[in-house]
Formats: sequence, structure tokens, C-alpha cells
Amino acid sequence: MTPRRELGLVLLASALLTIALTYPLAFRLGAIGRVDNADGQFSIWNVAWVARTIGVSPAHLFDANIFYPNTGTLAYSESNLGAGVVAAPVYWLTRNPFAAHNAAVLFAFFLSGIAMFFLARHLTHDPRAAAVAAIGYAFCPYVYARTSHIQLLMIGGLPLVLLALHRLAERPSAGRGAALGLAMGLQALFCGYYGIFAILIVGYGVLTLATVRRLWTDRRFWAGLGAGALVSLAIVVPAFLPYVRLQGHGFGRTLEAAASFSANWSAYLASSSHAHVWMLSVIPRPSESLFPGFVVLACGVAGAAIARHDRRGERLWLYGGLGVLSCWASFGPRAKFYSVLYDLIPVFTWMRAPARFGLLVTLALCVLAAVAVSRWLPRTPAGNALAIALALVTAAELSTTWPMREVDQVEPVYRVLARLDPGPVIEMPFWYLEPMFPRHTYYMLQSTQHWMPLVNGYSDYLPPDFLEHVMTLAAFPSRESLRLLGPEHVRYAIIHRYWYGDDTWATVVPRMRELAPYLKLLYEGEGTQLYEIVGFPP
Repeated sequence: MTPRRELGLVLLASALLTIALTYPLAFRLGAIGRVDNADGQFSIWNVAWVARTIGVSPAHLFDANIFYPNTGTLAYSESNLGAGVVAAPVYWLTRNPFAAHNAAVLFAFFLSGIAMFFLARHLTHDPRAAAVAAIGYAFCPYVYARTSHIQLLMIGGLPLVLLALHRLAERPSAGRGAALGLAMGLQALFCGYYGIFAILIVGYGVLTLATVRRLWTDRRFWAGLGAGALVSLAIVVPAFLPYVRLQGHGFGRTLEAAASFSANWSAYLASSSHAHVWMLSVIPRPSESLFPGFVVLACGVAGAAIARHDRRGERLWLYGGLGVLSCWASFGPRAKFYSVLYDLIPVFTWMRAPARFGLLVTLALCVLAAVAVSRWLPRTPAGNALAIALALVTAAELSTTWPMREVDQVEPVYRVLARLDPGPVIEMPFWYLEPMFPRHTYYMLQSTQHWMPLVNGYSDYLPPDFLEHVMTLAAFPSRESLRLLGPEHVRYAIIHRYWYGDDTWATVVPRMRELAPYLKLLYEGEGTQLYEIVGFPP
């Protein structure tokens, strides 16, 4: 088979599997989404913001329309620059934030399968084994459990980083080093967590490959790594600087916080796939979904045993070691290894979930599974038939039901607001208790209809003025809240009557009557009221 034909088949197979295993997403691109939780709403807003702003005002990309009057607010959480760029063509064609986000989701699965295929193909020289590894990686239970976090679906860059590292070690050059840096930099733009993983993978991979291939004195190898570092920095630094500035304001995660997001042993038996869900009833409560699947696990363990007999043991040392160390790190501070990394590597203060290292365990097992499948299957028509059967069994084992929900119709009040002159907006109720902060994501998602600045907001990092003023703003309309909003020229207020209890609403009505001279009613209907703030009390 020619390389061009193989590439075409890989692209087609990855596309068809993505459509099948994410059904019905591709057929209802703009009509369904993860709107059932705050993280899903945040993710849709985030991707839509980047997709829109990258073409309208790229210089203000990080000045997202939340937590007004703060600036640089996109850096309060994962920026999702990569997903936003991928989604941009769909957003500009449809102006539909759900279609844009779902296009990025489909791209994530599509790319992940292709990337793992070519890594496993490179290491085994067997496209059949590579296909099994690609399915096991792209559609692993860990990823299915993260459908409300677009950045955590973007796992395709990690196999590309490893492929580029192997190519550099095999024939060192500045060009191959630059390709490694490109893969690392792009992975970081798609997901900061995985960008850090890429650095760790390359660090461990360099130590391993330099030892087994005796590259310690090869100047071309180290020059290639230097070229890769420069390319990676050139890509990442501009997007990284807002986070550096934010860290200067005290943003960071403690080891104690990481302990709450660490893996437990039952996490490695947890999966929502139809073939695995029965295990959830017989294991203690898992902290994450990290089970790689029976096919990947069995073949991966067998592949590790087979790789022991490699001439240099390169695949075992690199992928077996990567799997073991990642599993160890996933258990967080109580297993000690994560604490060592936290103390040695400054960027670990931005990380919160050691359990996500479990993805690298799955990656390592998928590569080793390809080693086993390549050894077992004869290169005959019968072997090809067995490979197809094994690939189908792997896909069937990992299939699951997507937790997508029908998207509600846009409330008329937002269509009215979108036709008005721009101005900052506050939405009520202004959720003021910490457990209720995520409910602000509803307002963020609806802001994709008008993109006006919001006083409301939700993020990993909450700015000090938001926390300082939340109780005052929660009482809007009041003299104190209007005095607070006046200097910032907040222009509009939307009040959702249906989210107030009767007792609370009974206290709001007298304040609205008292402050009527400062509020001009622009729209009322279906449980919402839109006001223009036309004055502020002295």
C-alpha cells in the first residue's frame, strides 16, 4: 500500500469512527451540548469567545467579557486557544456557539486517533496493530468522562510529541528538533495540563533514549533539542505571559488541594463504557475514570513482556517506565512522587488534578498493546481479518452513551439586548454563595448572543474585587449596588424573576419601586426583565 493511500484510509477510518462513537454529535452539531453542568456551559462559552475574538480583536483575546471591569480574564482558567482556532470557521459560518464547540470536540477525537496510529505505526511498522492502539487511545474511558472539559479532550498532541522525539533520536537534525518543538508548543495551546505532560514526557524520553541509543555525546541530537526548545518557547510564551502575571496576584494550587483530585485504586477500574459500567457497582467510589479497557490492558501487559526481548529494550524502558511513573504520580501527594515533582517543577503549582496522569498510563498501554498485536498477528489474509475483528471489538468495548442534552431556545431578552447599543451588563440573581458561583456560567453562555461585558463570571480564579463586592451586588437593585456600578458605567441589568423564591422576590419589589428613577424598563416577558440603568444615586 502506498503512503498516500494509507494516509487516506487512516483519515477516512478516523472520521467514520469519530462519527460512530460520538453519535449523534455530528448529525446535531448546533442542537445539543453539555449544558447540563457549569463546566460544560463554561467550555462552550470559552471556545465561542476565542473563535469570535481571534478574528475580530485578537489583541484583546485575553480580555474576555466576564468579571467586568477586570481585564485579562481569559487567563483565569484554561484559555483553550487551540480549540477556539479549530472552531473559528464553524463559528463564523453559523454564529452558533454549540456548533463551534462540538466541531472542536469532533476534531479532538479525529486527531487523537490519527496521532496514535502514526506513533504506533512508526514503532511497530504494522498498520493493523497501530489501528487497534489508535482506537484504544482516542476513545478511552478517561476522555469520555471529560466531555464537559474541551481542553481535556485534546490528547492528540501527546503521541505526536513522542513520534517527533523518536524521529529526532533516530536521525538527529535541527529540522526534526523544530518539529518536536512545534508539537510541544501546539499541545500546550490546546491544553496547558497536557503541555506540562509533554515537557515531562520529553524530559523522561530524552534521558531514556540518550541512554539506550548512546546519544549523550551526539551534538546533533542536543542541537536538535535546542532548536525544539526555541520553537516551543516562541509558540507558548505569548500565550503564557497572562498566566505569569496572574501568578503574581497569588494564583496557585497547594499540595493539599491536589490531594482532593488524586486517583485512588478503584479509579483504574472505573469506566462509563457499556462493557465496563457493571464494575462500578462492585468497587469503592472512584475518583476518576482511568480504566483503559480489557483489550488495551491485556495486550498492553503482553506487549511489555514482549518488549523485554527487544535488542535495546527501548520500547519497554520508555513506555513501560512512562506508564509506571505516571501511575505513581496520579495518586498524588500521599504517594510522595507527585510531591517531589511539585517541589522541583514550578509549573506544578498551576496543576490541581494528579489523577489526570492516568491518561499517560493509557497512552503507554496503547503503544505496548500495538507491540503485542504486531507480534501475534501473522501477515496473511487471515491475520488481517483477525486485526479487523480485534479493532471492532476494541471499538465496541469502549462505546458509551453521550451525556448530551437538547439545547434550549435562546431567551427573548437576550435577542433584545443584542440589538441595543453596547454596554456592561449585570444579571440577577447575582449568586453570592460559593457553592452557587458556578451558576454564573448560565449568564456567560447566554452572553454569546450579545458579547457585552458581564459583571458576572465564573472561573478557576476569582478576582478579589468579585469576592469583595459579591454581597453588595447580590442585593441589586439597592443604593449601595448602584453606587458600586456607577463608576464602572454598567448600563444594563437583566432580572430573572423565575430564579427568585417568593420570599426573596417580596424584598426586591419595594427596592425596585424606590429606585425606579434610576431604572428604565426596556423589556418584560417570560419571567425576565431588562432595564437600562439611567442614573446612579448620590
